[in-house]
Amino acid sequence: MVCMSVEHGPVVESKARASFLDVQRGDVVIVWELPQLLESASTCWWMGEVVFVEGSARNPKAPSLFQISDVDNGVIRWVNADCVQQVVVPMARNLPAR
Repeated sequence: MVCMSVEHGPVVESKARASFLDVQRGDVVIVWELPQLLESASTCWWMGEVVFVEGSARNPKAPSLFQISDVDNGVIRWVNADCVQQVVVPMARNLPAR
């Protein structure tokens, strides 16, 4: 039996805060088809309004899934939080108090 040494280097964490952490119900967001496309020049994205936010199992306050209504056709889809790049219009937070 041959044993191999595996070096585990230091864990490097990104300093940038993920944009999906601030998404709330009612926000209009850009959704990418795949999380790998976020920083690319791809046009595989769509715009939608957040209908429901599902928390993660480890931290219920941190979103892991969104239910988003496509603004073009009204279709509601479940979306992985990693695919939401940015909040375009935080609708619910800009409404005046009555």
